[in-house]
Amino acid sequence: MSDDDHDTKGRAVPSGRLSRFGHFGRLAGGVAGGMLAEGARRLAEGERPRMRDMLLTPGNVGRIADRLSHLRGAAMKLGQMISMDAGDMLPPELAEIMARLRQNAHRMPPQQLQQVLATQWGKDWRTRFLRFDVTPIAAASIGQVHRAQTRDGRDLAIKVQYPGVRESIDADVDNVATLLRVSGLLPRELDIAPLLLAAKAQLHEEADYLREGEQMTLFGTLLANAPDYVVPTLDTEFTTDRVLAMGYVEGRAIESLADAPQDVRDTAMASLIALLLRELFEFGVMQTDPNFANYRYQPETGRLVLLDFGASRPVAAPIAAGYLALLRAMIDGRRDDAREAAVAAGFVGPGAVANHRARIDRMIDIVIAELRKPGAFDFGDRAFVGVLRDEGMDVAADHSAWHIPPADILFVQRKISGTALLAARLKARVDVRAMVEPFLAKHVD
Repeated sequence: MSDDDHDTKGRAVPSGRLSRFGHFGRLAGGVAGGMLAEGARRLAEGERPRMRDMLLTPGNVGRIADRLSHLRGAAMKLGQMISMDAGDMLPPELAEIMARLRQNAHRMPPQQLQQVLATQWGKDWRTRFLRFDVTPIAAASIGQVHRAQTRDGRDLAIKVQYPGVRESIDADVDNVATLLRVSGLLPRELDIAPLLLAAKAQLHEEADYLREGEQMTLFGTLLANAPDYVVPTLDTEFTTDRVLAMGYVEGRAIESLADAPQDVRDTAMASLIALLLRELFEFGVMQTDPNFANYRYQPETGRLVLLDFGASRPVAAPIAAGYLALLRAMIDGRRDDAREAAVAAGFVGPGAVANHRARIDRMIDIVIAELRKPGAFDFGDRAFVGVLRDEGMDVAADHSAWHIPPADILFVQRKISGTALLAARLKARVDVRAMVEPFLAKHVD
C-alpha cells in the first residue's frame, strides 16, 4: 500500500444487520424529531403544517443524505436510482438529497480495507503487488476502487466491495421502502412489492463481482470493432466474488466535457446515444446504470471509457418492440397510436388515461413536437421539461391513477433517463431522430 493512509472521508461501513438497523432507527428518530420541531414552529406562527413540509426541512434533508451515504450499499444505491429515474421530475428537496447521494460515498478506513482484502486474497496479499494505493480513486454505493501495480508490471484498477453490503441488501431495501411509506411520499394503496423484489434481485446481481466480470467481458466482445469505446480487460488472477480487478484505463470524468467545444460535446453524446440504441435494439443486453461516474472520456482519442457492468441485464424482445412502436408513432405524429403504445408497453397505466386523458395527450403532443423538429435535438433547451413536470404532477396528485411499470421496463427507462440527464448537463445537440430511424426501418411492424 502507499504511505498515504490519511483520508478525511474515511468512515467504517456498518456491516452487521443489527448495526445497520440501528442506523435506520436513529435516522427515523432524527427525522421525527425534526418534523416535530418544524411542526411546532409552524403552529406557533399560525400555520397548519403539511406532512411534506415538516418532513423535507433542510435539517432532515441533511440527515437523510448523510445517513444513507454512511450506510452505502443498497440504501445509497436506491437513492441514486431514484435520482436518475426521476430526473427533473423530483421535488427540489428530494432532488437535493439525491444529488448528494450521486457524489462519492465515504470511504473505508485503511484498517477495514486491510481486513476485506486479507479475507479475499490471504494475509500476505501485499507481497503480490509493487504498489497498492490505499486512497481510492473512486468510492460509490457498493464498493470503492483502488489503483495498483502487480509484480509483473500490470497496471490495475481494483474494485473492493464494502463489507456487509451483500448480506444487508434485502433489509436495506425494506427499510428504505418503510421510510418512504411513513413519510407519506408513497400512497399506501400503491403496491410496490413487485418493484422491491426486482430491486433486491438487481442489487444482488450488482454485488456479484464474478458476474460483473463476465458482463464486462461480454461488452468488450460486443464492442470489439467499435472504435469509439474502450472497455477494460478483466484480470482473473485478482477477481473474486467481492473484488473485481481490471486493467486500468486513463480517462477524465465525463462531466469535464461541460466546458469543451460544442462539437466535442455533441460527438461524445452521440456516441453514448448510439450505444444505448444498439443495446436496446441490437445487442439485447443493456448496462442499465447511467451514473455519470460510469463514463470517462479520453481527450487524446475522443473515445469513451465504459465502466461498471454490474447492472447489465437482458432486454426482452417485447420490451424493445414496445419502445419501437412508441417511437414510430411519435415520430410519425400519431398521438392516439402513441398513447395506445404507451399503455400496451406498460409506460402509462389505464387509470391515468381514463381519468386524465387530456393531460396525457398534452404530454404526448409535447414530446411529439420535440421529436419532429428538424435537425439536432438541443438537450440544453429544457423549456418543455417544466411543462411536462407540471402536467405529470397534476396526474400524480390523483393516487388512484398511480401506476408502476414492469420492473424490466423501469431498468431500461432508468438508462434512457440518465442518458438524457447527461446530455442536458453537457448541453449537447444530437440528431436523435436520424439515429433512431435506421432501427425503425430495420424492425418493421
